[in-house]
This record gives sequence, C-alpha cells and structure tokens, in this order.
Amino acid sequence: MKIDLQNLTIKKAHEAMGRGDFTAVELASAYLKEIKTKNGELNAYLEVFADVREQAEMADRMIKGGKADILTGIPIAVKDNILIKGRIASAASKMLENYQATYNATVIEKLKKRGVIFLGRTNMDEFAMGGSTENSAYGPTKNPHDPTRVSGGTSGGSTAAVGGNLALGALGSDTGGSIRQPAAFCGVVGLKPTYGTVSRYGLMAMASSLDQIGPIAKTVADAEIIYKAIRGRDSYDSTSFNLPKPASARGSSEARKIRIGVPESFLNRGGIDQAVIDNFRLTLKKLEQAGCEIKTVEVPNLHYSLSCYYVLMFAEASTNLARFDGVRYGAHLAGQDLLEDYMKTRGEKFGREVRRRIMLGTYVLSAGYYDAYYNKANQVRELIRRDYAKAFETVDVVATPTAPTPAFEIGKNTSDPLQMYLEDIFTVPINIAGIPGLSVPTGFTTPEPSAEAGKRLPLAIQIVSAWRQDDILLTLGKIIEACQT
Repeated sequence: MKIDLQNLTIKKAHEAMGRGDFTAVELASAYLKEIKTKNGELNAYLEVFADVREQAEMADRMIKGGKADILTGIPIAVKDNILIKGRIASAASKMLENYQATYNATVIEKLKKRGVIFLGRTNMDEFAMGGSTENSAYGPTKNPHDPTRVSGGTSGGSTAAVGGNLALGALGSDTGGSIRQPAAFCGVVGLKPTYGTVSRYGLMAMASSLDQIGPIAKTVADAEIIYKAIRGRDSYDSTSFNLPKPASARGSSEARKIRIGVPESFLNRGGIDQAVIDNFRLTLKKLEQAGCEIKTVEVPNLHYSLSCYYVLMFAEASTNLARFDGVRYGAHLAGQDLLEDYMKTRGEKFGREVRRRIMLGTYVLSAGYYDAYYNKANQVRELIRRDYAKAFETVDVVATPTAPTPAFEIGKNTSDPLQMYLEDIFTVPINIAGIPGLSVPTGFTTPEPSAEAGKRLPLAIQIVSAWRQDDILLTLGKIIEACQT
C-alpha cells in the first residue's frame, strides 16, 4: 500500500502498524524511497544507514511479539554530532570525517531499547557553529519549502528531513536556538528542553553550559513522545536530573486559562520582518479567543542577551575544541614539527566560522580580558535568569516570534556574520537562562522572490516557560496547533 507520509504522525504510524495496515519494513522503505528522491537536492542527510531494513525487521519482531511501544518501528533522523556506536559522527567537519563513535549517546540507547529505526545522520553547521547549515563542510542543506533558501541552523538537516517528509521525527541539539530556529524555517515543531532534563552524554560539546539535545517532529504531540522517551537522570551526565511528577494534571478548561506574557519593549526595538510580527499578533489574538490571557511583561536585560551569549559561547567553544589538535582526536596533517602539525591540522581542517569562534573565544579568556568579558557575561547571565524568574511570577509563558525573519536566501548572510548572529535574537536568551522553549508553526508568508516561484515560507511562534515547567509548553503548543485549523 502507498503510505501517506505527508499526514503521518507517530501516533498514526504506531496504530497502523498495530492493525497490520503496514509493517515497519514497509514504513522504512517508504522513507528510504523519499530520501532517494529528494535528498540529492535538499542535502538533509550526510549518510543513510545501510542497515535500515535490518533495524525495521527487528522492530517488526518486537511488534509481533507484543513488546512494542509507541516508538517501535518509527523512523527518525539523528544530527551528526550525536554518537551512535560504530557510525561516523563528523559534526559536519573535515576534522572528524572518518571518526567512528565508540559508544552510544544516552538518548540513542534509550531509543534503541524502544525499537526506533535510525535512518541516518543529518547535516548541520560544522561543530554546531552557525545559524543556517551553510557552514557544513559538506554543503548547505536547503529548505524543503523553497530550495533557494536556508533550512536554518545548526540542526538544519534534521528539520529539513522532518519538514521534507524524509523522517517521521529527529534529534537535534540546541545551543542558542539550533533546534527552534530551523524548526521555524522548515515548518516543524522543535523543543529545547530545560537544561539538564535530557542527558548530554554522547553529544559533541560545543558550549557545555548551553548545549541541550531535543526532539524535532511534525506535531507537538510527536515531539512530546520523543521528549518523554529521552529525558531523565543519567549517571554519565552530572548536570542531568529527573523532573518531579506534577502535583495534578492540568485539565482542558484550566489549560485554556494559561497566562501568556509578551515582552513588548523588546519587540518594539525593531529589526523584525513585518510578516513575522503580523503573524505573531494574529496568533496571540487566536490564543486570546481560545481563552488564554495575554499580558505585557518586562524582561529588562533581554537586549543584552546576544552579547552575553556570544561571549560565553565563544569561550566555551574555544575550550571544548582545544582537544581537536591533530594529536589526540580527529584528523592529522603532518608538518615539520609538532607546532606545525597543530597549525596545519587546525588551520586546514576547521572551517572559517569555527576558526573565527575559536579565536574570539581564546581572546575573551586571555589574560587581561577574562574579567572584562567572560566574567561580565556571567554576571549578565544571572541578571537574565532573574528577569525571567520575576516574569514567571505573573505569567505562565513568555511568547515571541521564533526568528525575526522567514528563511532567508542561501548565501545572503554568509559574508556578514553579525547579521547572521542577529537571527538568534529571540532564541539565545532561553539557553542563557537554562529554561525550556518550544517553536510551533503558525502559518506561512510569501515574500519575494519566493512568491514569484509560488513558494510559501513557514512562520512560527516561540513559547518559553519557567525552569522545569516543560509540560506547560506542550499543553499550550497543542492549543496553538488547534488555533491554526
């Protein structure tokens, strides 16, 4: 039978396999066929695994044996910086183009036990540094809604795979918006959980105090299924923890009284595409009609978040990537002596954006500048955390657009790193504060030249809740989806 991948969800696929409408092998084969047709243009996958059919056959045995759960037989994609034992994990870099993982990331172990099918590893900005997946050593990933535009970054391969029906779900990592921004650009759901709710063991570190693994899916319900499967305390990650059980379930009538805060003074600073702000206002109006309460809130230090984030992220990236020196890890290019080995390897195997961030990070950590930059950024980080905590005393959720623009044309911002960094204006504060954020699609726009080509570009809203209050985002996310129908 022909499987309708466009309208398929995890729940629908699970129920269909349980009824015998199709098998896990048939479902996986349908996605492999779609990948073969589309991936040449989109470049979402860097590698499609050779044993997908064998994985699917094992899932079918679990289903027939009554050992399946809702994720058994579900085909997902995995970002290229999450380790799968025996698979190449290159972080889209020439530095690690032949590196094979020696162990599974904790999230992979959890999904394997449930019988998930891993389709392949997806493209990304090199070492998760960028905002468009144009910094990959293996070429950019294109947007499934308009291939002349970026998919977003750094998890652009994963979001393009889900948005282009090349996977039913995916794993990404989010350091400053790397799940949420590309999810917005590709018209899918992206969740950045509370820092520590999902183990980072087996995720290649870029900025350890900011990095977080999370799910990418077609619906909020699907994202919730994946999230609940991968979250929880892990002895291999000392920052991880179990979420407490909610005191009581939030009923449907109570859910419609969610208080949504809007940081108007921050939105009024400008720089937001008119179609984005119009769509955001319309979404808020729909939520108000659905019973939510909309309030203005102040997050006074929010405008410092980009500066704070890039100091912290550069510093941590410089430290984490010091291990890739041509001696201990990764590629090795021989020179006349050890110093030249080091200079050649890092100078030729790292891409331009990675070298830029390493140099800037080394600078802010250097003697005489550590206090002026890194320590100051940590002080601002604490102010932003307190601002959010105060805002959540009066509201349940803070809402903004996910990104200030729709997906932009490939090559438009590559020569202007500052403009590229500004794309993170709404997403980076969430990582700084360690709180959860969810991006939900809210419609489309047709800017030029996409309009001329008959293309529509997705738009999205970002909702943010207090530390460890991830569940309220999922509740509100479903209401947002219902408002779009």
